[in-house]
Amino acid sequence: MRDTEHREYVIIGGGITGLALANWLPDDSYVIIEREPEIGGYCKTIRRNGYTWDYSGHFFHFQRKEIEQYLFSRMEPQRMYRGAKRCYIHYDGQLVDYPFQKNIHQFKKADCLACLYDLFFRENRAVYTFKDMLIAHYGHSIAEKFLIPYNEKVYSIDLDRLDPEAMGRFFPHVSVEEIVQNFRSHGEDASYNAEFTYPAGGAFEYVKALARDIPTENICVNERVLEVDISKKTVVTNKRTLSYGRLVNTIPLPRFLDVCGWDYDPEAYSCGKVLVFNLGFDRKGWEGIHWVYFPQVDLSFYRVGFYDNLFASDEMSLYVEVGLPMAARVDESVVRRTLDRVLIELEGCGIVRGHKLVDWHSVVMAPAYVHITPLSQRETAKQMSKLGHFGVSSIGRYGAWTYCSIEDNIIQGMEHAMGLRGEGWTKTAGIEVLPA
Repeated sequence: MRDTEHREYVIIGGGITGLALANWLPDDSYVIIEREPEIGGYCKTIRRNGYTWDYSGHFFHFQRKEIEQYLFSRMEPQRMYRGAKRCYIHYDGQLVDYPFQKNIHQFKKADCLACLYDLFFRENRAVYTFKDMLIAHYGHSIAEKFLIPYNEKVYSIDLDRLDPEAMGRFFPHVSVEEIVQNFRSHGEDASYNAEFTYPAGGAFEYVKALARDIPTENICVNERVLEVDISKKTVVTNKRTLSYGRLVNTIPLPRFLDVCGWDYDPEAYSCGKVLVFNLGFDRKGWEGIHWVYFPQVDLSFYRVGFYDNLFASDEMSLYVEVGLPMAARVDESVVRRTLDRVLIELEGCGIVRGHKLVDWHSVVMAPAYVHITPLSQRETAKQMSKLGHFGVSSIGRYGAWTYCSIEDNIIQGMEHAMGLRGEGWTKTAGIEVLPA
């Protein structure tokens, strides 16, 4: 029988949140358990045949400049794109500025008038769901032309099942006054991701920056958690048994509850998944565009991004995102059929025009977007309370089963480390962290 090893802190999951947490723990008495061969979670980069692709479009939007600078200071010297996003909505055969609801003046006259009429004479309705919120704020036309079909493609769920605040601060709300004002002058983009940065080496450069000072022996890849006994404070993996002082989980909450052997309501933890295609072509395509949203229900994808427009490449390099229900089967034959369909649809949209596909890569992100519902919020709060009773934390986008940015994951990891140290926000590890 193997001896039990002890660590003061055991971190389950080597993604952004787990790495950020480790950066600010008081000493090296921790271990990160990661089941994949490489750290980073979904924040991984593939370099092949001259193309640099991520698992998805991880363009980093920093609200806290001190965090951005902390990461930059730990990166190897390289080109860095920094600037305002240039994104559009493909609607009725034209590209409309984002956000849709703020730029209805760019529509054809009939659509513009329909949106204006419904906006000014929108019904006074009770708001119980995300769909209710969209219609109550913007009227039927704006909601039904873009906001509802696009978000149903992203989430792969009827929006009547989502909480009105399912997207929180990430939904680009605008007032009626701002919509009307935009008819005369193009206002500033006040959305959370109006500007972004991206390193030439891909999103994995941020992972490397977070992992730079973590001792190699403290990161254990290809190690899968099989069982957690919270009462005995032990973690059993495929390689060993660990005892711990504090346990922090960052993997999807229902998966963690499974290894704990705890009962929970599986209906509370619904989500969608995303099939991502990275596509490299033989020559340039659309220029000056970072990504485009597609609300059309007859198109398989909801977003297309252009890597080649970040660093002026001569060959078009795309990421294409296809939203799917979590239960959808995605095997090699499905991937191939979907790729064939995507290529036809890209040509129909005018993005591909006789281009030759040089190379491609696909990845399935499951879970992708979690479904924030009244049930999920109640169940998650209950499970968090139970875990907290045993001194166990579950944090990050999937650990806390929430909607947040990559920067939020970093902040949560830092904040949690400060809490474990018994400190408030402080100047630590070369960065002054202040309340937002």
